Amino acid sequence: MRVALVAGSDAGHAFPMLALANLLQRNGSTAVVYTGSGWAQAAAAQGLEVRQLPGLAARSDDDDGDAGAKLSARAARMCQALLPELADFEPDLVVCDVITVCGGWAAESLGTPWIELSPHPLYRASVGLPPIGSGLEPGTGLSGRIRDGLMRAATARSIRQGDRQREVARAGIGLTPQAPEPAARLIATLPALEVPRPDWPAGAELIGPLLWEPTDKIFDRPPGDAPLVVIAPSTAATGSAGMIEVALAALDPDVLGMPVRAVVSGLAPQVDELSAWALAGHGRQDELLAGAALVICGGGHGMLAKSMLAGVPQVLVPGGGDQWELAQRARRWGCAEVVRPLTVDALASATRKILQNSSFADAARRAGESGADVLDAVALCARAASPEVLR
Repeated sequence: MRVALVAGSDAGHAFPMLALANLLQRNGSTAVVYTGSGWAQAAAAQGLEVRQLPGLAARSDDDDGDAGAKLSARAARMCQALLPELADFEPDLVVCDVITVCGGWAAESLGTPWIELSPHPLYRASVGLPPIGSGLEPGTGLSGRIRDGLMRAATARSIRQGDRQREVARAGIGLTPQAPEPAARLIATLPALEVPRPDWPAGAELIGPLLWEPTDKIFDRPPGDAPLVVIAPSTAATGSAGMIEVALAALDPDVLGMPVRAVVSGLAPQVDELSAWALAGHGRQDELLAGAALVICGGGHGMLAKSMLAGVPQVLVPGGGDQWELAQRARRWGCAEVVRPLTVDALASATRKILQNSSFADAARRAGESGADVLDAVALCARAASPEVLR
């Protein structure tokens, strides 16, 4: 197959596409990832091709405060800019990130099969769940169902407004106002992070997390044999501010009441001073987590999934976006403590609780093991491609 993969430049969306491209190429396909050019060098070092996704940068008249406009009007503009590039590449299949809808629209314009990829749990609104982002479990009993119904009604207006904006944008570039369904929906998460719903969409399949390491560098560890704590600040702009400084203060032996070693792991972590028991840098997180006792992170899906697959429990300091939702799901699973607001004492208390209670690590291992019950992403892509390719 020749597969075009389209995603925005944020690591939480670009990295899963690069991971899928890697899987496709290992299985004999040709894959090109259209995303931000900032990942091109790291991708090329691993034999992956990245091309700049046209129109990613906001124009002066774009209103990024209006999510509907950002996901519709700009998508229409990006679709038109992407079309000639996709036509030149002649893909057999387009894989489109769930919020970078220009890829699906461009595939539709070309008559090419396309798949939607959610690089996290399914966030579509459901008649059986409270609104995504609330972090709440489905209500039980009459009062719980009434609560959920009222919350869904409060968000329905915004959903309808977004739908109308999308219909206008699509009509403006010659597409039908109502978007057709993709050939499939790939949900790249662990079953442990999903919640049952009565209206699971047809064609949506769990494929497990798509994780990509942008470097081959291996981390050093601080000396000693004390428990290793990984501090991983969020890659998202909506991450909680000041987490590194507060985490290092909370892990100080005089505050924590026990010795630990710490590694601050990020794309470019900014740390002014470090004690002898701590290091900071950029390296392979999967390899680092293999020997870790705890992760302190924002609750973004990538780091949360990595830690679960490694059987490592978490202290979660959620910022904005979907981090609160994911943090609450991990807490309910039993592998995490959630800290908000962020203080040194609260973070130290949560850290002690997890390090002194093996049930959190046991739950993290069970979460990772749930990944055994997922489908093969490459096979699903092949099934969605045209019959000519499969012959």
